[in-house]
Amino acid sequence: MRKKQTAGQEQLGHFAPQFAHLNDDVLFGEVWDKEDELSSRDRSLITIAALIAMGNTEQIKAHFQIGKNNGITQEEIVAEITHLAFYVGWPKAWSTFNRAKKIWQEEENKVTEKNIEQPGVFATGHKNDAYAKYFIGQSYNNTLVTPTEDVSVPVANVTFEPGCRNNWHIHHHGSQILLVTGGEGWYQEESKAAQLLKPGDVMIAHDGVKHWHGATKNSWFSHLAITTGESEWLESVTDQEYSKL
Repeated sequence: MRKKQTAGQEQLGHFAPQFAHLNDDVLFGEVWDKEDELSSRDRSLITIAALIAMGNTEQIKAHFQIGKNNGITQEEIVAEITHLAFYVGWPKAWSTFNRAKKIWQEEENKVTEKNIEQPGVFATGHKNDAYAKYFIGQSYNNTLVTPTEDVSVPVANVTFEPGCRNNWHIHHHGSQILLVTGGEGWYQEESKAAQLLKPGDVMIAHDGVKHWHGATKNSWFSHLAITTGESEWLESVTDQEYSKL
């Protein structure tokens, strides 16, 4: 569930209580919570586009952060602003890019192995760039065991930021064992209900079973992945599918 908005109450509660109520409970409550109509990610994209078109620089920073939290990637926000530049004006796009960089790029550059949130007992490791195209959101990988002549099974600690998940995929001629070490996440097999995972849980993705796994909306998630065989990567888990969990 999305974090409740309280900015109206905190900033205007005593001065304009009705406006604060409409902002927190109606706009960011009743309207934004209708994820069966539009996902939070899509609402963020629409809201950001409207603020850019109006040249509203005061609120754009907050909505950039909300959008990032709702799963909008750096590539997507760059594409949106570039597209809008042809319709709302080049100067507005320039100004907006400078603000977007502070939310996506500059904050990402501060992420290091030392200050990254570490939900499990193993180090989080580095950004999982090699498999980024198979994930929505940011994931991290720390290879613990690399196959050698004596050891044939690889072991990795995989960490997901809140809202991050991998695509549907299948392991052929092998399987995958997930040992949950930190945070909360989801595991789902095709045509079955998603299962909430917590530290100490063990999941097995058997040979040929289509499945996905990732973090919940509001929690980091970390598990050990012991994988054999070959992985076939498929379609992504849509915002509509994910928002229903």
